[in-house]
Amino acid sequence: MRDALVFGGTGQIGRPVIERLRVAGWRVTGVSRRGQPDADGLRWRVGDFDAMPTLPKSFDAIISCGPLDRFGRWYARADVVAPRVVAFGSTSIETKQVSADAAERDLVRRLGEGERNVFETARSREAAATLLRPTLVYGSGRDASLTRIAQLARRWHRFPLPRDAVGLRQPVHVDDLADAAMCCLEQAASSGRAYAVPGGETLPYREMVARVLSTLQPPARLIELPPALFKLVLRVAQASGRARGLGGAAVARMQDDLVFDATPARNDFGYSPRPFQPAAEMFEP
Repeated sequence: MRDALVFGGTGQIGRPVIERLRVAGWRVTGVSRRGQPDADGLRWRVGDFDAMPTLPKSFDAIISCGPLDRFGRWYARADVVAPRVVAFGSTSIETKQVSADAAERDLVRRLGEGERNVFETARSREAAATLLRPTLVYGSGRDASLTRIAQLARRWHRFPLPRDAVGLRQPVHVDDLADAAMCCLEQAASSGRAYAVPGGETLPYREMVARVLSTLQPPARLIELPPALFKLVLRVAQASGRARGLGGAAVARMQDDLVFDATPARNDFGYSPRPFQPAAEMFEP
């Protein structure tokens, strides 16, 4: 029986990853800041990257579904070894490099630092590391994008967008990301590489939001506004605390095509994500 160490196991990607590991017969050790109930084939340890609990010295695989920068720093100094490492980052490392938002540029810096730490440490230990960069994640009701939109639309029974919100998106389901991580564990071809893992359908931002709104009961109405009027509405919503996390840089990107090629992931480990077919329960917190 193989042993896996999982970080971020209580998160939106980590939960389905652990489920798949257990079904596949792995023994899983999860690390969480809060106590979690053990289960068959799953044992939890309380701690985090800055206060790590006592762990076995070796595992067959380490999977990180949490913050990449913090995992990369821990991995570089840890004495825990594993021949296989899979870690999740983000396509934000490419899309937010020249953002007008200083916090987004700092995120890019931290993602880059995390990727370098993982790859350099893995090479020094003769381990095989793979990095997965998801696009816009959905499916568990724990994301800060589409679930946030659904929450606001439930409250208002409508959701405004600027008319020019036509940039292309590739939303990716958490289960497809968990499947990708499992496939990477078995495919040596993915070693030493970072892969974009987008969803299986490319669609305009407006259409993506419209599909989310149509799942709600009752369905919420999409209201398209002239860009100048939308910015005014957004400022009012931000001032009242109802549009947290939706800054000017995020609004500007609604016009941009954020599209990534899944061909390398498909060729190297059989990545096959689903099209965007949302259901209401996918956006329940």
